[in-house]
Amino acid sequence: MLISELFYSVQGEGLLTGVPSVFIRTSGCNLRCRWCDTPYASWKPEGREMAVEAIVEKLAEWPQARHVVLTGGEPMVAREVRQLMAGIREGGYHLTVETAGTIELGEAGCDLASLSPKLSNATPLPGEIGEGWIARHEETRRNVAALRSWIAGAGETQIKFVISGEEDLAEAMALVAELGHPVPPDRILLMPEGRSMEELRGRTGWLVEVCKAQGYRFCHRLHIELFGNTRGT
Repeated sequence: MLISELFYSVQGEGLLTGVPSVFIRTSGCNLRCRWCDTPYASWKPEGREMAVEAIVEKLAEWPQARHVVLTGGEPMVAREVRQLMAGIREGGYHLTVETAGTIELGEAGCDLASLSPKLSNATPLPGEIGEGWIARHEETRRNVAALRSWIAGAGETQIKFVISGEEDLAEAMALVAELGHPVPPDRILLMPEGRSMEELRGRTGWLVEVCKAQGYRFCHRLHIELFGNTRGT
């Protein structure tokens, strides 16, 4: 399978923020988000081919780490991804899968499903990419049945929305309501869109107030604060 990055750092987002974790970033994605911060794993996928067994063996280089994060791109489009998920869990690791939730979980299972359904703010604008990709992205980005499969099959779930402006909130909450599963408010994460601390701070103040009013969890991007928008972090 094509691997963009494999590194040891701390989790920067969500329920496990700050937890030392090994990150396995697959290369390839079925979406083209206009604000994507890992274009080398999505818009222009690059990386090296690695066998599932080699990836699992690599984890032993960080014996202190008991958490593994499978991310992308979109990890669920990677060849043999379900075999990789099974191998990670058989190794006794806690597995988080960071996914847009466009493909069903299946039988592999995971400990934490970090779902990031893409709102309309992610759809590329005309001129940013070809019309075919814009249409494909818009048709693919929203899959309620697949999201339900993750909620039902994962040990725990967090639903993370990237928020660019106040107009995104109604769309996010309408999707949560359509899922038909009771999602505790503190498992709904609102993350300001941005690839620098300046951009993030510009959207933080009012978004924190929304979280306080509704009981949602504000999702910081610790890795941006610690390392900037750089690879391997």
